[in-house]
Amino acid sequence: MRIIFYILTFFITNSAISQSFTISGNIKDAETGEDLIGATVAVKELPGVGTSANAYGFYSLTLEKGTYTLIYQYIGLEELEKSVELNSPQSINVELAQQSIQIDEVVIKGEREDANVTETKMSVTKIDPKDIATVPVIFGERDILKTLQLTPGVKSAGEGNSGFYVRGGGIDQNLILLDEAPVYNASHLLGFFSVFNSDAIKDVTLYKGGIPAEYGGRASSVMDIKMKDGNSKKLGVSGGVGLIASRLTVEAPIVKDKGSFMISGRRTYADAFLGLTKNEQLKNSTLYFYDLNAKANYRLSKKDRLYLSGYFGRDIFGFNNNQFGFNWGNTTGTLRWNHLYSEKLFSNTSIIFSDYDYRFNVSFAENASFSISSGIKDWNFKQDFSWFPNPNNTVKFGFNAIYHTFLPGSIETDDNSIFNSEQIPEQFALEGAIYIQNEQRINDRVSLNYGLRYALFDQLGPGIIKTYDGEGVVTSETSFNNWKSIKYYGGLEPRASLKFQLDNLSSIKLSYTRNYQFVHLLSNSTTTTPTDVWVPSSANIKPQISDQIATGYFRNLFDNAFEFSIEGYYKTLQNQIDYKNGADLILNPDVEAELVNGEGYAFGAEFYLRKKRGDFTGWISYSVGRTFRKFDEINGGKYFPARQDRIHDLAIVGIYNITSRWNVSGSFVFYTGDAATFPSGRYNLEGISVPYYTERNGYRFPNYHRMDLGATYISSKSKKFESSWNLSVYNAYGRENAYTIDFRQSEDNPGENEAVQLALFKWVPSLSYNFKF
Repeated sequence: MRIIFYILTFFITNSAISQSFTISGNIKDAETGEDLIGATVAVKELPGVGTSANAYGFYSLTLEKGTYTLIYQYIGLEELEKSVELNSPQSINVELAQQSIQIDEVVIKGEREDANVTETKMSVTKIDPKDIATVPVIFGERDILKTLQLTPGVKSAGEGNSGFYVRGGGIDQNLILLDEAPVYNASHLLGFFSVFNSDAIKDVTLYKGGIPAEYGGRASSVMDIKMKDGNSKKLGVSGGVGLIASRLTVEAPIVKDKGSFMISGRRTYADAFLGLTKNEQLKNSTLYFYDLNAKANYRLSKKDRLYLSGYFGRDIFGFNNNQFGFNWGNTTGTLRWNHLYSEKLFSNTSIIFSDYDYRFNVSFAENASFSISSGIKDWNFKQDFSWFPNPNNTVKFGFNAIYHTFLPGSIETDDNSIFNSEQIPEQFALEGAIYIQNEQRINDRVSLNYGLRYALFDQLGPGIIKTYDGEGVVTSETSFNNWKSIKYYGGLEPRASLKFQLDNLSSIKLSYTRNYQFVHLLSNSTTTTPTDVWVPSSANIKPQISDQIATGYFRNLFDNAFEFSIEGYYKTLQNQIDYKNGADLILNPDVEAELVNGEGYAFGAEFYLRKKRGDFTGWISYSVGRTFRKFDEINGGKYFPARQDRIHDLAIVGIYNITSRWNVSGSFVFYTGDAATFPSGRYNLEGISVPYYTERNGYRFPNYHRMDLGATYISSKSKKFESSWNLSVYNAYGRENAYTIDFRQSEDNPGENEAVQLALFKWVPSLSYNFKF
């Protein structure tokens, strides 16, 4: 850390400006008062000199004494020019108005139009939820995770699934943050919906590589999601009614231009339709999920602002008067304090809470039932600083500390149950980090983003730590008291990105990222089930470590109307975790003995072409890559394809504005079938056909492809009220893609085996009505 400090001091000192003054302030949307994340400030007289607003809309720009014209820009809003006579520090707050002519129906990035070429960051996807309203998805529910799966390097976990893989990593290797709070399960209805209600979301950024040093904790990616602050100008209500769910959002000022709030709710009503069936068991069943997002903010002074936000969501399913069912959900809360120490130093202090739990219930008879549960709970203190010493450098530094409580599992029973109550002891850990990074402009062609992060993890008592022999038998046990250190891990995470501008329209970029991951999800499926358990790194489970290098070529065409990029990456993975063949993961106090440690690697290339302007917009995304794992105890110690080893992945999205009221959209998806472990044959044992397996993931599912179509009609549009109807068809040509494949003995030919494929969806039509006033 001392080395990086000296380097920063050298660069910043050598690029300092004599007799300079600072312009700082906030950039907001004139209609709603929302902070504009990433809005740019350029200096007309100094090409290439400027800055951008941070996550709270704050900007700071230091220039020599003189007269300048500042240009404030944000995609979809009117450009604003402001003349400044700079002879002393100045505070300038601006509001950008809506454009009189809407130019972009689908905006995947919320910055300047050539940001993909001129900015240092690479392997980043940004989404503004309001700009993906017409992209067709399953059940007609706008879903940011489903849309991200249509972009390069992001792969769906399966049919209709909101889980995703990034550049060969696993589902648990993605850090998902909602207003800085980690969301451990981002799925509803076993993965068919995500927990993110698009009406409550302001900004989504996914980092696949070149991850800034301010982020850490997962091996593959970071998804940073920010909720709306609420309209600080006037009362606003929006919502929608669909075939499977309805949603409503209310936002209004607390005090105009000083504070605001937002409340957004969503609920499905599949259980209402169950009451119409003649089947008594289904009629007595319950099936729904709900989401509630809430946020408030208030400006205490010119230098201080408070934010309070939270998310509450659950899935409820009960079959036949709760004879069988499940119940899971996330709860998050974030309290933040923004403080401006000076026009160059911005601070954010956060206290963050996150709680995820899962419960699975089975009832045999009256007073004879049992339930299985597991979960994880976090408290996090986080301090971040942004320092703007001069136009060529933006320094960020800070630290955080997370106290984890792991609930590996418990079984609760009634008096008449055939099972006994049992609870696996809770586990505790402290995770922390300290970081510093600098975004530096060397000259008009070269810019850098470099930093260093030290990550640490300390498993804490109380607890009993066991050691095992090669057969999984306990060989020793050691007890630890409260707050005693059981096992400590720590390591440096260097991060660096380089951009070299070839000309005004193209650039090449290079990045390197190292990540430590200290918490692990034990799962044998692509969706969350009662067998899934979050566990900490321990004496038996080492932290995962990933190293990724990426390079890319970026080019814009036809006055930035088209955007093209090609990126290549290579990633190594250490201390990967898998389960032994036949492992028992359910309520196993010795689950660590069922695990094996290994290594892996992934490589690939990503191609992206997007049309950003005009009546017809859309993009083509193609990824080709491989990802492998190796464990001494599996597959004879040889490398084998990981479950997410999907060689080819193609997505085509198009949106066409027929008139000012009508638009149509469509998407086509194709990808190679997932790697899978199928039986290589069968043998007879006392007249029973028994399958035998040879290699892990040595077979593949059939290739997957489908087309989705949609149409939107704007039925009303005025300053006071807007409404629209959306009709979409998921899987328009009825492809029966494999969801599962089982093998069984043929009924017609008992000596032969047959594969039985289950397809979930053939055609799924959806109709929804949306409004805003």
